[in-house]
Amino acid sequence: MRVLLLLFLLFQLHRSTAARPPRMTESAALLSIKSAITDDPLSALSSWNTSTSHCTWKGVICDASGRHVTAVDISNLGLTGTLSSDVGHLRFLLNLNTANNSLSGPIPPEISNIWNLRYLNLSNNNFNLRFPKELSRLKNLQVLDVYNNNMTDVIPTEVSLLTNLRHLHLGGNFFSGRIPPEYGTFPNLEYLAVSGNELTGEIPKELGNLTRLKELYIGYYNTFSGGLPKEIGNLSQLVRFDAANCALSGSIPAEIGRLQNLDTLFLQVNVLSGPLTPEIGDLKSLKSMDLSNNMLSGEIPPAFAQLKNLTLLNLFRNKLTGSIPEFIGELPELEVLQLWENNFTGSIPQNLGTNGNMQEVDVSSNKLTGNLPPNLCFGNKLQILITLGNFLFGPIPDSLGQCESLSRVRMGENYLNGSIPRGLLSLPMLTQVELQDNLLSGTFPVTEKLSMSLGQISLSNNHLTGPLPPSIGNFAGIQKLLLDGNKFSGQIPAEIGKLQQLSKMDFSHNSFSGPIAPQISQCKVLTFVDLSRNQLSGDIPTELTTMRILNYLNLSRNHLVGSIPASISSMQSLTAVDFSYNNLSGLVPGTGQFSYFNYTSFLGNPDLCGPYLGPCKAGIVNGVQRPHEKGTFSPSMKLLLVIGLLVCSIVFAVAAIIKARSLKKASEARAWKLTAFQRLDFTSDDVLDCLKEDNIIGKGGAGIVYKGVMSNGEEVAVKRLPAMSRGSSHDHGFNAEIQTLGRIRHRHIVRLLEYAYTLKVDEKSDVYSFGVVLLELVTGRKPVGEFGDGVDIVQWVRKMTDGNKEGVLKILDPRLPTVPLHEVMHVFYVAMLCVEEQAVERPTMREVVQILSELPKPPSSKPENSATTVSPPPPLSTLESPKDTKDHQPQTQPPQSPPPDLLSI
Repeated sequence: MRVLLLLFLLFQLHRSTAARPPRMTESAALLSIKSAITDDPLSALSSWNTSTSHCTWKGVICDASGRHVTAVDISNLGLTGTLSSDVGHLRFLLNLNTANNSLSGPIPPEISNIWNLRYLNLSNNNFNLRFPKELSRLKNLQVLDVYNNNMTDVIPTEVSLLTNLRHLHLGGNFFSGRIPPEYGTFPNLEYLAVSGNELTGEIPKELGNLTRLKELYIGYYNTFSGGLPKEIGNLSQLVRFDAANCALSGSIPAEIGRLQNLDTLFLQVNVLSGPLTPEIGDLKSLKSMDLSNNMLSGEIPPAFAQLKNLTLLNLFRNKLTGSIPEFIGELPELEVLQLWENNFTGSIPQNLGTNGNMQEVDVSSNKLTGNLPPNLCFGNKLQILITLGNFLFGPIPDSLGQCESLSRVRMGENYLNGSIPRGLLSLPMLTQVELQDNLLSGTFPVTEKLSMSLGQISLSNNHLTGPLPPSIGNFAGIQKLLLDGNKFSGQIPAEIGKLQQLSKMDFSHNSFSGPIAPQISQCKVLTFVDLSRNQLSGDIPTELTTMRILNYLNLSRNHLVGSIPASISSMQSLTAVDFSYNNLSGLVPGTGQFSYFNYTSFLGNPDLCGPYLGPCKAGIVNGVQRPHEKGTFSPSMKLLLVIGLLVCSIVFAVAAIIKARSLKKASEARAWKLTAFQRLDFTSDDVLDCLKEDNIIGKGGAGIVYKGVMSNGEEVAVKRLPAMSRGSSHDHGFNAEIQTLGRIRHRHIVRLLEYAYTLKVDEKSDVYSFGVVLLELVTGRKPVGEFGDGVDIVQWVRKMTDGNKEGVLKILDPRLPTVPLHEVMHVFYVAMLCVEEQAVERPTMREVVQILSELPKPPSSKPENSATTVSPPPPLSTLESPKDTKDHQPQTQPPQSPPPDLLSI
């Protein structure tokens, strides 16, 4: 019997040994991991070779005995490839970190063989397919981070079996389904993030059982039904709660006031309604609160006066009413106050800013009255001040003229009076000043210092008087100078030619006199010039015709004399001009660019002649009066000329008829217009060939959908809209469909950065797209997907650089360390022009080409043969987070993965 038992045990041992895969050495497993890497741009794994001990390889840590690998950290190396399944042979591994690379393919289920693994960070890669259920066997795992990958399928319930987890980050993927109620059973969980997925359903009340939870992130791209469960109030240890942009509805539960440790509450971009919950005032630890972009109503509760630690208060884009409470100005730590687009009335609290900490104030688009607070910049920390679109009156506080921290001032569309504070336009950090549509008086301020940062001055529609000072030339970085609708007088100073960055200049509706300053032509990037409705006199300077990218020129309603320079015909970028109502004379050329101009551009000049203006007076040719010369043609010669002209007319008429018929056939053949948002390998004719009955795959109120196979084998879906009567605005839901597609984040749908936002396609949409491409070249980043949920490359660049080309070093691709700085700045400048929010502010593609070709010279202070080169920017970890990119909504830093040292978790 004993012999049989012994034989049975030996047989079982043999079976288990045979079933187990052969054990690979740890060095061989590491080399297998390296072999699965297809691109190592930094040669970071060059030390991984058999000539040295694997314990000395970069990113590899062994135990004290040197026998076993306990940690592998290959994060932030720019690696491309897959993660080898042989990683499962590193049986003694405690820490595996592959974050911030471009690894793709599935997550190897063999990782589950590393039974003692404590830390697994696979974030910021391209891992796809489903989450391997086998990983639920890692009972000792404390940190699991797969943030920002391409994983699909239903959000895994099995991870709830990892009872030792303290940090779980599943955000930034394409997980679907509901948040499993089982997620409320983690006994030790301190960090939970499921944001940035495609989750639906209600938020499970079981999450309220996570009494050790400190951080909870559930927003962005998820679309939950219902509101916040009141059980959220049970999370007594919660410090940060972010449920932004996830379709929450209903009111904010009063139980949220029990979260005494909460310092961050983000509920913006939802459909929350009802009054502001007074119990929020019980959150004594609260520092940042963003409830913007909801449907909240009523007044700001008096209980909010207890929020003594509050630094950020965002309530913009709601339906709030009443006055802004005086206690808002008494919050001792308040730094950011954004209340724009509500229905607030009354005055701005006059004590706002006296805490010495204010950095940003935006109360625009309300119904506020009264004076501006006098001490907004008391601590000299104020950076942004926006009061646009209210009913404010009184003077601009003189203290703003000494606020050296100020970068943006937007106080237009009010009833402010008095003069512009002395020193305001000389502030060292100032980038934008908008004071248009007020009642300001006085003169244009004299500045003594050269300003490189100020990019826009808008003083339109005020009561400003006097001449422009020569110090206008000190604004070396100005791009837009808008002075229209004032009472400025005197000559336009020659120093205007020093503004080498000026792209838009509007001096219309003033009383400028004297000749047009020819130095304007020295502003080589000017695209828009409006000097209309002034008292300008003299000839049109021929120097203006050297402006190679000028697009718009308006000199109407002045007292200009002489002829229109014929060389304007060669200004290929010029598409709109207006010379009307002057005293110009002579022949208007009919060639070149003049063939594009409307005849109304020349009205009100009785002595002008030419196409559409009538014949020239006797003896006037090209604006020159010449003595009458007697004709030399005989009567017979004149008859021959008439007959010849008649024959030519008949020939041209026949040719025109033939041409019209051919154009009609061609237009019928090309009745469909194809607008491409990316490079395509098929034409509109290929699309039309798909419109057959056999290819129909769906019908609905918005049209018929056809399946098509292009000549290159690519399959497409073609939607044909129903015919609409002329003048009809009914699009059968097509616009709503495009808006929905534009909001979807999916691997097979590229977000239409411009069209999805505006539903307008024109040439300026192409310009916007080209600007995005330029930003991709400068930054080395994709347009979406790298900057956090809901943020694209344009928003990120604006946040990082504040739109200033001097900030290009912050976003420059580190692979471009030797590119001349002035070239990079020039390309960045063009890119930011192309992605202006308003289409009318963007240049045409013709202008873009011209601007790019006008490459500025390198700084003259450098030796002739040397060029300023770009140093690579510091690592992203030392910069502002790319997720913190909203123009109006500051947010906290995104949750970062824990450090490799488990003792610090």
